[in-house]
Amino acid sequence: MSKLQVPVGISNRHIHLTDEHVAALFGAGHQLTKTKELSQPGQFACEETLTLVGPKGKMEGVRVLGPSRKASQIELAATDTFKLGVKPPVRDSGDHAGTPGVELVGPKGSVKLDAGVIIAARHIHMAPEDAQKYQLKDGDRVKVLVGGPRGGVLSEVLIRVSPSYLLDMHVDTDEGNAFTLANGQILDVILD
Repeated sequence: MSKLQVPVGISNRHIHLTDEHVAALFGAGHQLTKTKELSQPGQFACEETLTLVGPKGKMEGVRVLGPSRKASQIELAATDTFKLGVKPPVRDSGDHAGTPGVELVGPKGSVKLDAGVIIAARHIHMAPEDAQKYQLKDGDRVKVLVGGPRGGVLSEVLIRVSPSYLLDMHVDTDEGNAFTLANGQILDVILD
């Protein structure tokens, strides 16, 4: 089997919104404004930002990502949670059961979420042909080797497989800083 190498992308705090919440926060009929394509096809950073309000404080200028989703979700790094006063679990995207909520404040209104705040699990996106080539399947967990002066091994890296995905690993800013990673840096996946 050939060696699997993956580029890494460092994901800053961000928000995914439903169409209903886009309208409540930015006004009826509002369409999200694309400013930058992201690594996964069809995903983009938006011009729109929101303020998050938690039990202990607020965080302004948090970027919205598009397109809209069927459930609103806020992805934070662990250090972000202290400022807001929330204690979200590390979760796979979309798994909101038992997670805390926050208030989202936009230019046209606010929305109180009862759940949806997570620290996103580190993960690798890949197409089915990549998964087949490396004998992996959606939901598998692997280890990833990071070289360099602050190198180490990232364990429990979730494999996410979809025909719409391109090969790319996502970690949050805390993990990126801890390992002194750079966007686009190539990492080795340890295939046992």
